[in-house]
Amino acid sequence: MTDKGDKMQQRIIGFDIARAYAIFGMFIVNFNFSFGATMAPTDFVGHFLNIFTGNSTAIFIICAGMGVSLMTNRKNYSKQEKATLKSKILKRSWFLFAMGLLLYNWWSGDILHFYGGYMHLAAFLLFVPKRYYLLGALLAIIIFHFLLFVIPIDTSWDFSTFKYKDFWTPIGFLRNTFYNGWNSIFPWISYFLIGMWLGRINWQDKLIKRNIFLIGLVVFITIQALRLMVRQHFFNPFWSYYIMAEYFPPYLPFVLVTIAFAFMVIPICMVIGEKFSNNKLVLALQKTGQMTLSHYVIHLTIGMIIIAYLTDKHYTGLLEDEKPTSSIYILTYSIIFYIFSILFSIFWSRKFKNGPLETLMRKISG
Repeated sequence: MTDKGDKMQQRIIGFDIARAYAIFGMFIVNFNFSFGATMAPTDFVGHFLNIFTGNSTAIFIICAGMGVSLMTNRKNYSKQEKATLKSKILKRSWFLFAMGLLLYNWWSGDILHFYGGYMHLAAFLLFVPKRYYLLGALLAIIIFHFLLFVIPIDTSWDFSTFKYKDFWTPIGFLRNTFYNGWNSIFPWISYFLIGMWLGRINWQDKLIKRNIFLIGLVVFITIQALRLMVRQHFFNPFWSYYIMAEYFPPYLPFVLVTIAFAFMVIPICMVIGEKFSNNKLVLALQKTGQMTLSHYVIHLTIGMIIIAYLTDKHYTGLLEDEKPTSSIYILTYSIIFYIFSILFSIFWSRKFKNGPLETLMRKISG
């Protein structure tokens, strides 16, 4: 393999490590949501677990955008090649959309059908100049904030259970999908488009990696400084709520701080991929990152069943309505389940090139 090919492989390793980190964070967030005290943590570990809320999802979606961008990151495609790639992305988006809707009946916080929505729209933007991805991300955030003035953000939500009342009606489904669902297209597609932009930049350039990290660091510190000012009562109640909001509603400060966190994590993962490309643990994490779709579904099905059994609780797919499981238990279980996920990835990859659901998706999409 050429030196250029080696660097490309190292870049892909770093990208997969970022995905491996994201799926670990999603293990913590989702196990904690269904069985922990995610809404009112009372101890240090509980607050630590909540740090992953939003940040892990953001990196998960950004990496999805990067994956699509890397698939199509070549110059001089023929018209036929462009049509083929667009068709492949569209088929994958439909697969994810259908799988997500099926999973929604079990897990009300499903992200896959939204993920399919992002990918479907992205299929029509595959070959535009990368600056349009940033403009698209900005537009998605603006549209969301405009919709806030038109439709109350809490429409159809029952916040005692976090159940969406009219999800399966046409108007409810459209509202949830595009505006006030957990990861609705507006503004969450902005993360996907940011990922597509990141997938187009030259990660072999050390200066670019440094600059992406520094941009993330500056924005992250700025938002945290604003939040510190909120705690010191510098702002009126409206702006205090707007700045401090976490995950839902995803106001601009939340979007910026989670993108900033991703901008810090992803370059670090890229450097790890370059410096330790032959390390066994790094390669194991790479394999785990390559199977995030499978791991996402497995932890929401098998993982939830196991923790429900171990804690003697009834799984509902909604917010925990029994006595919360201790935060340290949730963290320990998440780590152990992640270790088994890594081991599964290692053994599976010895016989198969892609994960179980990744293989199925590729057979359907070509």
